[in-house]
Amino acid sequence: MIRTERALATVVGSAVGDALGAPFEFGPAGAFSARFPEPGGGGEMCGGGGWDPGEATDDTQMAVFVGESLLERGGLDLPDIFARFQRWAGAGPKDIGLQTEDVLTNGRPWDRAAAAHFEVNGRAAGNGSLMRASTSAVCFARAGRAATMDAARRIAALTHGDRAAWEGTAVFHELVRLALAGADPLGALPEVLEHVHPDHRERYATVLAADWHPGRATEVNGAVWPCLGSAVWALRTTAGFEDAVRAAVDLGGDTDTVAAVTGGLAGAYHGLDAVPARWTEPLHVPLPGFGGRVLRLADLLDLARRLEAAAP
Repeated sequence: MIRTERALATVVGSAVGDALGAPFEFGPAGAFSARFPEPGGGGEMCGGGGWDPGEATDDTQMAVFVGESLLERGGLDLPDIFARFQRWAGAGPKDIGLQTEDVLTNGRPWDRAAAAHFEVNGRAAGNGSLMRASTSAVCFARAGRAATMDAARRIAALTHGDRAAWEGTAVFHELVRLALAGADPLGALPEVLEHVHPDHRERYATVLAADWHPGRATEVNGAVWPCLGSAVWALRTTAGFEDAVRAAVDLGGDTDTVAAVTGGLAGAYHGLDAVPARWTEPLHVPLPGFGGRVLRLADLLDLARRLEAAAP
């Protein structure tokens, strides 16, 4: 499988997982399989809960803003990414995390807003930086482990002041880098963990261990640790893209984000041909605050292709 196909599947796979999981967000475990018991039966992009069939949420919207900034600015321009996030937040998107909204609207500059939120609240380890990492993971993959993990941390820190969120996003970046290179990201996890900040290594080692499963989570999957752990679990315990994403949505809770993270990893691992066409055909990404633009499959493929080609 050529590298570009894996890169395209990382971005598209994440968006597919997001749109598939959105109608089931905050619902119980098993709701997806109860409604769609037969894989391949069709109709899964059902919409609901305020979402149209195939409509992606803030997870993919923010990933697009990161990717377009990287391309238009010729590299990592953190103030520009933050400004795009602010423009979007001010346009009233259908969904935006409470923490992210506070950071983007608290009036602090780009390099202080997340830290100020964390200083006041003392908690900022949600999965909101992890959910949007597909585009940046593709862009920085060719730059090597140190560069891609550093970029992940810096982008995460725009909205999340807790280093736990930075480290989870950095692990995702590195797993995508390995998968795009044709390596086994699951087999490499012990080595990847060596590059996690020492203060957070043990906790990530727990949720990424081969014997961990979502039933052992100590937080809801809206937190960064079980979200990433659940995505890795879904990849490890299934044989293909479709089964991995179905398993992620079926966990319940923060279904759009867990499935988006799973879809990004599974896409990088299994490739574009593994992503069902019945899921990509209705896929669309509205971009509030940006002139009524709506991206569809062809646009996401083009974005991913340009990001992979523009790697630093």
